[in-house]
Amino acid sequence: MEDHTATGIGARPAPALREYVDSYVGFDLRGLPAGVHCGPPGRGLTALISLSDPLEVAAGVDDGSPVARFGSVAGGLMRRSVAIHHDGRQRGVRVSLTPLGARAVYGMPSAELAHRLVPLDEILGALAAELVDRLRSASTWAARFSVLDELLLRAVGRGACGGHVRRVRPEVAEAWRRLVAAQGRVQVGALAAELGWSRRYLTERFRGEVGLSPKTFARVLRFEHAHDLAAARTPLPWGDVATVSGYADQAHLVREWREFTGRSPTAWRRGEVLLDAP
Repeated sequence: MEDHTATGIGARPAPALREYVDSYVGFDLRGLPAGVHCGPPGRGLTALISLSDPLEVAAGVDDGSPVARFGSVAGGLMRRSVAIHHDGRQRGVRVSLTPLGARAVYGMPSAELAHRLVPLDEILGALAAELVDRLRSASTWAARFSVLDELLLRAVGRGACGGHVRRVRPEVAEAWRRLVAAQGRVQVGALAAELGWSRRYLTERFRGEVGLSPKTFARVLRFEHAHDLAAARTPLPWGDVATVSGYADQAHLVREWREFTGRSPTAWRRGEVLLDAP
């Protein structure tokens, strides 16, 4: 009888990539009941590469969004979870890019991918096909992470040599860093004043680069913090999750959770497959 497992292994990218790429995660689901995984919104742009059957992904959970099949897919920043359908088995790699790294790796601002799911080869061309082939040929997670380092460094170098990658405006980059460091608990007006911009100007510039307004991005970061707490091996009670992550109360957390996942916190926990470290 096949074991029922949901395993994940994470790694940091090579030092030269860490300005652009936040993390790698390899995942392996075996023998689980068929279901739908909520890919939650967060601080990074997610790319998924399947090591087995194509991924079946929809841009929303339980909202009638059409399901598309991808061997590899890139998504921008989202305001809601994506739905990843599985039949109880799924193996692949998840790459999280920083919004500031989208220009370097993809050759475009993060905003161009906001709320979208795009085949990875539409962005990286032949490099995506090579990436998928080599990841599937590798026999260990360490080897797969090395392949990611090599090819993403090549993507960054290709963009730099082409001369078309413009760095993110420093004030936008600083706003992003401060929002992330504070896990979204920053007053946007005060942040704009510190940067020497009006709130409206910061909002326009930030949305134009990142794809979300600073206020919405702050909400996503707060949700991400709550999601991390709720997904822990020994999670806190929901009231404590709300307090620690900066919500006014548990009811506020429930409203935000429904908006970002399409489910109540308890329904999410009942149906979600959470990865265990090996």
